Parts: sequence; C-alpha cells; structure tokens
Amino acid sequence: MNQHEKLNYVEFGAKELALTKSFFSSVFGWEFVDYGPEYTAFSNQGLDGGFFQSDSCSQTHTGGALLVFYSSDIEATLDKVIQFGGEIVRPIFEFPGGCRFHFLEPSGNEFAVWSETAR
Repeated sequence: MNQHEKLNYVEFGAKELALTKSFFSSVFGWEFVDYGPEYTAFSNQGLDGGFFQSDSCSQTHTGGALLVFYSSDIEATLDKVIQFGGEIVRPIFEFPGGCRFHFLEPSGNEFAVWSETAR
C-alpha cells in the first residue's frame, strides 16, 4: 500500500539491461516487467523500482545512494554475487552490529549486503 510521503520507488541507470536483469533474478530471485526495450521494473523487493537504459550508474564514490540488502547468510550471498557476475568492491568487513560487503552489479551500480552476524 502506498503511504503518504514515504519512499515508494527507486530507479537506476543500467548500461546492460539484460545482464542486470539476469544478475538480480539469479542472485536475489527478482522478477521484472519490461516497458519497452529501455526500461524494466521490479516489485515486491522491499522497495519497488526499475532500471532504465543509460551509460551512467550509481556508485558511492560519485555521491550515489547506497541501497543495502539484508542476508541471514552473508557468505552464501557473497558467493552468489560473485557466481553471477557481480564485482566485489569492498570485501566483508565488520562494523558495530554486524558485517557487510559492497558490490557492483553488471551495469556498474553499487549495492551492499549486511548481516547482523559477524564473521
């Protein structure tokens, strides 16, 4: 249900829409709906959103927002990210309350995964 003045949708640029869709489907089980050849949307993932064809991407070193996934088994999620073409840009590190890692998906957008269980 939509809530007044709450975050509702997020969009990312994607250089390789097909690779990005395949990556998120394989690693996180996402399903997509295409709206023409240059846009695809996902839903029921905690926050709905989409990817649009673009040569730009979102990374923290250029001021991009960082969306963070939760995992109850961070090592298994790390293995899937690598297996399906993600690039680890910050290996698992600990912080107060847990640990996390950062990765780039095939179009270059940066995401992170965290777990409350330290390694």
